[in-house]
Amino acid sequence: MSIKINFSNKTSNKSSSNLVLFSNEKFEIKSLKKYLSNSELTYIVDILKTSDLKKKILVFEVNSKKKIILISIKKNLKTSDIESLGAEFYGQVNQGKNAEYLLNSDSISSSHKNFISHFVHGLKLKSYEFKKYKTKKESRIISVNVSGNKNKPSTKTQLKFKALEEGTFYARDLVSEPGNILHPDEYVKRLNVLKREGLKVNIYDKKKLKKLGMNALLGVGMGSIRGSYLVTMEWKGAKNNSKPLAFVGKGVTFDTGGYSLKPARFMEDMTYDMAGSAAVVGLMKSLALRKAKVNAIGVVGLVENMVSGVAQRPGDIVKSYSGKTIEVLNTDAEGRLVLADALSFTEKKFKPKFIVDLATLTGAIIVCLGSEYAGLFSNDDNLSNQILNAGEKVEEKLWRMPLHKNYDKLMNSKNADMQNINYVGGAGSTTAAQFLQRFILNKTPWAHLDIAGMAFSKYGGALNSGGATGFGVRLLNQLIEENYEQN
Repeated sequence: MSIKINFSNKTSNKSSSNLVLFSNEKFEIKSLKKYLSNSELTYIVDILKTSDLKKKILVFEVNSKKKIILISIKKNLKTSDIESLGAEFYGQVNQGKNAEYLLNSDSISSSHKNFISHFVHGLKLKSYEFKKYKTKKESRIISVNVSGNKNKPSTKTQLKFKALEEGTFYARDLVSEPGNILHPDEYVKRLNVLKREGLKVNIYDKKKLKKLGMNALLGVGMGSIRGSYLVTMEWKGAKNNSKPLAFVGKGVTFDTGGYSLKPARFMEDMTYDMAGSAAVVGLMKSLALRKAKVNAIGVVGLVENMVSGVAQRPGDIVKSYSGKTIEVLNTDAEGRLVLADALSFTEKKFKPKFIVDLATLTGAIIVCLGSEYAGLFSNDDNLSNQILNAGEKVEEKLWRMPLHKNYDKLMNSKNADMQNINYVGGAGSTTAAQFLQRFILNKTPWAHLDIAGMAFSKYGGALNSGGATGFGVRLLNQLIEENYEQN
């Protein structure tokens, strides 16, 4: 099923089938008379007397061929509320056969500047489906024709939202792909194609990584027949040579846990252990598509954590890109090894204004926060507050977690500079973040987002219908747009 959105300056025609109108929260419809026939108005007024007015959307079956949908708008709606309203509207239209809806934007009483844009954005985000491997293809089309001229979004605004949707959907597509298709070698090919969007893409393969001394990252991929890579994506949209904003993502395309093998019933979900990298890629694609006026760097470490005769063993010691040595006590704590090299490399090579990394890093964060919040760890209060505020606005929420020297010392090793897991017990997400912080060598403002509970939803959420969520793309876009993008 696909959603088609069309914009027109024409006002709605009373005889059009499937009409969508907006009212106040009490469903008072006197102001909507001009869009309805007398019989339709009388019918709706009569039905409203016995309707549940606490609902946000009411559907009236005028006849076998026509529906009239009333959507109530509360006062002082937040942007995220409008998007959720669009997503709820999708639930009403996602049924039956091909259908066409005429949405009258002139009936909107809200003073929100971009009401229609956010409404349609929520509708489209909710409509995403990953059915690439279904042999029976569904050809159903839902058309929403937005009429009127009072609330019509500008062409520039439409393009901005389209870029954000494409970036989010690209991230969801990557996370949804099975491990036998999206292994590191294939992932690299897809990223290389992004050059056509205007991104500068550099690929570091095993040979280059070995020369650079990225043994922490390489160690994770030793057991796989596939390659291991670090990929950088650069977008230069600022008019000056200002320091870039850096985003780093964990890209473990499949995680068996290595010799610290995962239980079988959890392993099928490990195709989404690259969701952090997908968020970075989706963000970079979105910035390029909308020609964002900012300098930004995306860096992803791509590996496959498999078991074989040459795979990394528990107890191995590796020397990272930073020069620090790591005792690998648990091969299932592999994402932090990938990020360790990626973080130090990003900081040294690009000297960014800040670094934000995203990773499905620990199951402990799910125990702590479930699927409502991602964990936020940061060495910088200003950056942390900016990210928290951005998350609230796009409904990709985060909760700041503690960092402290007493947690940090739990990562010390008797045999190397540090160990990759805390076996003393507890604080699994915090000690993982403390490990990562050791690879921020020059006090660059840094934030770590543990998105293990947010990257994939089996039951669906406000703006997704289940599966990959694309968490992080809209969040980081909001962070940039609100705080760092040039006017």
